Amino acid sequence: MAKVVVLGAGTGGMPAAYEIKEMLGKDHEVVMVNERPEFRFVPSNPWVAVGWRKAEAITIPIEKYLNKKDIAFVCARITEIDAKNNQMKTESGDTIDYDYLIIATGPKLAFANIEGAGPTHYTQSVCTLDHAQQCYADVKKLIENPGPVVVGSFQGASCFGPAYEYAFILDKALRDAKIRHKVPMHFVTSEPYIGHLGLGGVGDSKSMLESDLRAKDIKWICNATVDKVEDGLMHVSELNRKGEVDFNHELPFKHSMLIPPFAGIDAVANVEGLCNPKGFVITDEFQRSPAFPNIFSGGVCVAIPPVEATPVPTGTPKTGYMIETMMTAIAHNLKSIIIDNDVPSTKGTWHAICLADMGDTGAAFVAMPQIPPRNVTWFKKGKWVHYAKIAFEKYFMRKMKTGTSEPIYEKYMLKALGIERLEHK
Repeated sequence: MAKVVVLGAGTGGMPAAYEIKEMLGKDHEVVMVNERPEFRFVPSNPWVAVGWRKAEAITIPIEKYLNKKDIAFVCARITEIDAKNNQMKTESGDTIDYDYLIIATGPKLAFANIEGAGPTHYTQSVCTLDHAQQCYADVKKLIENPGPVVVGSFQGASCFGPAYEYAFILDKALRDAKIRHKVPMHFVTSEPYIGHLGLGGVGDSKSMLESDLRAKDIKWICNATVDKVEDGLMHVSELNRKGEVDFNHELPFKHSMLIPPFAGIDAVANVEGLCNPKGFVITDEFQRSPAFPNIFSGGVCVAIPPVEATPVPTGTPKTGYMIETMMTAIAHNLKSIIIDNDVPSTKGTWHAICLADMGDTGAAFVAMPQIPPRNVTWFKKGKWVHYAKIAFEKYFMRKMKTGTSEPIYEKYMLKALGIERLEHK
């Protein structure tokens, strides 16, 4: 009997546990390890940050639902991975053995890279549920005492969609509160242009998002590095195409939310030979570690090179559809190794599909493959995307409760976009 341990119960890890168990069957053990007892649907955090969602709407207890599928659960924070001896150490000193390890931890939020950044200092975040709840508390203060707002992404960030989402969602929340006219807004981003998204742009994303920012009276600064953040004041350098400082900005704010740089979590990053210098797991085309053949990884914690060189470092996002196919590939490859006594042969796709909420409307894009040049580029917006994302949240939460292994991005999101299927190549 093989023991497969999935580390991280996020939007990649939870579906992976269900699918791996279904593939391997009752003769093999699947164990989920997560530092919190509940699953959290991270894509809904921007809604939590303005009070449009409560925590209970986007969380479920992990153990209750995994146990229904005969998947064990260990609630523990992992402090060390001994990859040579197939063991993990917990914060309490316990040891967890494994035959195969699936790393699906998501990222470490590297606020420490920028002086004064992060929820323990002067900027808010929507990267975790706790951060989003703290952000909402700050939004309520803003509504009571309006003033300038700065939203965006710090240098080194590799996830830009939530920054745009939050800017437009906050704009709608402030309009609903009838105080938008008292709140000047700046969008500060490391992207070389609006709508780059870490993807080199998708279709007409540049002009469409610029138009939306302009229509919402949101000014922007691109090629931006935040030098430091003080209480109520952000120091920003705007670079030119040569990477030289063109302008210096001092932006006052009453409220600010910027996406931080991502890095690998310490327990993973400290495994010699497993990760790149930023702590992201190096994998081959089958999501397998070249250094440790019994370790697989998928999701935000894997290493993917930037799409292109930019004046300010800009990482490549890992979108939900890509993550789903990575986890499906891992499940199939484990079956090949453990049950079929064969070699891995299944690959994830590098396509990107995304629904981005914009308050009372939304934007959807498809990039196939994610990194240009592409076979398909598609970008559209409309109120239907806003409703589609709400429906997708409910669908995903239902999947986490039922434990179905169906590929929900293909079954639901592609249908919403009017696309029949995508080739996994």
